Amino acid sequence: MPSSFVSEPIVPVPGTFDAAGMSRGEPGLPRQFRWRRKLVTVVQELESWRDHGDCRNGSGERYVRRHVYRVLTDDGSILRVYFQRSVGRGAMGKTRWWLHSIESCAPVGSPAQ
Repeated sequence: MPSSFVSEPIVPVPGTFDAAGMSRGEPGLPRQFRWRRKLVTVVQELESWRDHGDCRNGSGERYVRRHVYRVLTDDGSILRVYFQRSVGRGAMGKTRWWLHSIESCAPVGSPAQ
């Protein structure tokens, strides 16, 4: 199944952030978040990487723009979520966590929690 582009904000559940990631200066992947009124639980981080971009002031330096995670959820779905390091002026509620895409969904009829 090809991935489905979503690009919608997610709301992390307080107290579920990965403390080890935060100790390394990363945003700390939330182990639970809400998306479309559904509680999603991350059971495994499959992959992570950073997207970089050039300095917007022309200095030639490069900065981390996003922390991206490919995760397995409790219902068997594989999702790509990311943390936006900076949000521009007038950004929608200063949302930082986003569901980028759904790579694969749980099979129909699989148990969901």
